[in-house]
Amino acid sequence: MNLDKCFGIAGWKNSGKTSLVAALVTNISARGLKVSTIKHAHHAFDLDTPNTDSYKHREAGANEVVLVSANRWAIQHELRGADEPEFETMLQKISPCDLVLVEGYKQENIAKLEIIGPESERELLWEKDKNIKAIACDTKIENCPLPSFHRNAIDDIAYFILKTCEIEK
Repeated sequence: MNLDKCFGIAGWKNSGKTSLVAALVTNISARGLKVSTIKHAHHAFDLDTPNTDSYKHREAGANEVVLVSANRWAIQHELRGADEPEFETMLQKISPCDLVLVEGYKQENIAKLEIIGPESERELLWEKDKNIKAIACDTKIENCPLPSFHRNAIDDIAYFILKTCEIEK
């Protein structure tokens, strides 16, 4: 997958990143485009439920567990103490699509929109990150030269992302 077809949604905890990504996936998919997502979690997470067969396989020491059904498939890969994979490594695992929306990964060298919510109490990312191309905030941010969108202006944000990534639709 080409980094030019990736667009990040960055912001601090509870700023509304996940809600915005979900709304953008719905909007952009409705335009007939294939959208995939990558979400970086800063905490431990588990996709498996104790006592399921796949959980038992993983707990027994399987390096990877592939789950397949008529509706979906998934591969769980255990790091077992190895380093977290690089963003580009994970990007290469995604099937071909028109756009990859990236949630988190604040430090990656991809175009991003910073979402600023009422809960955002830390420094503003756009002040230090040249990859932030626009902001989404419900209030005016003083001295910000970047394009600014209301956090619920999904059509406008989607258009901006597609234009930035040079994707037609």
